[in-house]
Amino acid sequence: MRYLFFLFLIVSCSKSLEERCFITGDEKYFNSNEEPKAFTVKDILENKPDYLEIVNLKNFRSFKKDSLEAVNLYNTLEKSEKYWKDQKTLFSDFDEKFFGQFLYSFKQIEGNMKYALGRNGLGYWLLEIKNDKPSAYFLGLSFSHYQFNKLQHNPIVKDGYFQLEGSFVKIVKVPGLPGYDDYSAIEDGKLFKIKLEDLVKDSDHDGYNDIFEKSFGLNPNNKDTDGDGMVDFNDLNPMFKSEKNKFTQLYETLLPDYGSENLSNKNYYFEIFISDCDYFHQISPKYHVLFSPEDSKSKTDYLKVTNVSSHGIGKIKRNKNNPNIFYIKEWGNSSMTYYSAEYKDGQWILEIGGGYVI
Repeated sequence: MRYLFFLFLIVSCSKSLEERCFITGDEKYFNSNEEPKAFTVKDILENKPDYLEIVNLKNFRSFKKDSLEAVNLYNTLEKSEKYWKDQKTLFSDFDEKFFGQFLYSFKQIEGNMKYALGRNGLGYWLLEIKNDKPSAYFLGLSFSHYQFNKLQHNPIVKDGYFQLEGSFVKIVKVPGLPGYDDYSAIEDGKLFKIKLEDLVKDSDHDGYNDIFEKSFGLNPNNKDTDGDGMVDFNDLNPMFKSEKNKFTQLYETLLPDYGSENLSNKNYYFEIFISDCDYFHQISPKYHVLFSPEDSKSKTDYLKVTNVSSHGIGKIKRNKNNPNIFYIKEWGNSSMTYYSAEYKDGQWILEIGGGYVI
């Protein structure tokens, strides 16, 4: 696989900084909300990761039946409150170690080892607590194609394998609810298996497994992808060196703000931005960020089929009459805001020029 940091270099060589960061002429804003195309079963099998083994089961619970049975666990307010209270108690040890970065399921205890399946905005993870030390291993299986049964009767780690029963699925958009996805099964009765030695492999010993780094464009053979002297695991912007300039400052001003919450120590929480702009790449964020190319052909295999970007900031548009005034937009799953930005006395002054919230 060709890694994303090489692909960004290719993009950099093919376009000038002006083209990558500024709107020229009648160029339209880049549309980051383009959804990956729907895959058939054949497409999923042809594009599955090499490390994934898939067993066709003769006896299985269908996706529909599993979903209905799972919903029955919390389909009333009383049931819902009890369910989440029980979950909080059951996974309190994982929540303590992982600082609430995941939704947890399928807890398993084997001697001095504890396992659970974790899910966050990036996808699925195998979570492990060994001798009180936590580790998380990214599965690299897109939630656009793979769904695991919410009710499992077998351990998730067995005989040197991670394993879960589930289905191939497709995403179904719900009208009137932007950012909300539902799922429909396209083939049931699958056992998904990954050898533990493949899953936990961390060639550069930076704290992220190789599958994670290949999925998101980091270098699995170099613990410091951007060469800034900081190990990827602790680097809030591991793909690119941070710089100081006025346009990078503008992008930093428009980053999603989570108030007083400290996200810098949450090493498995990332905001993913789709942008080729050097100034954007050079930000010094308060939480972990990664970047994906605008051209789908340049994305990693995982990012080609998985939408993990919930916020975005567009290119910059110049004011023809005033060199200190620029225009830029930022968006979330259900909102868009347009700004007029004036650079004055070393600071950016932003004025909202329009937008919408759904």
